[in-house]
Amino acid sequence: QLVQSGGGLVQPGGSLRLSCAASGFRLDNYAIGWFRQVPGKEREGIAYISANSGDTTYADSVKGRFTISRDVDKNTGYLQMNSLKSEDTAEYYCAAGLGLVPTGRLPPGNLYNDWGQGTQVTVSS
Repeated sequence: QLVQSGGGLVQPGGSLRLSCAASGFRLDNYAIGWFRQVPGKEREGIAYISANSGDTTYADSVKGRFTISRDVDKNTGYLQMNSLKSEDTAEYYCAAGLGLVPTGRLPPGNLYNDWGQGTQVTVSS
């Protein structure tokens, strides 16, 4: 099970950190992905971190502003979001996947095994 926390309302230019805590399994054996979805639009993959090497991949829309990471001791993944824009407003989801080796491209959502419940991020003044 993945349990997310950390969403909310933030002003443009602000920062938020999303957390994705795993229970019942060791998250360090899994790749972690972050996705977001706006009503009426397709889900968008935005970040990925591999299980072993820690290789990361980002969507162009968030590159340089968002950072994906994991804390092995806390069995938790994170998405640090800086310089937030109104277009970052969305429901954000974390996901864990086995065997997702780094390819330089974001793995599609159907390759992930477990999903968080989602958390709303609203960027507005």
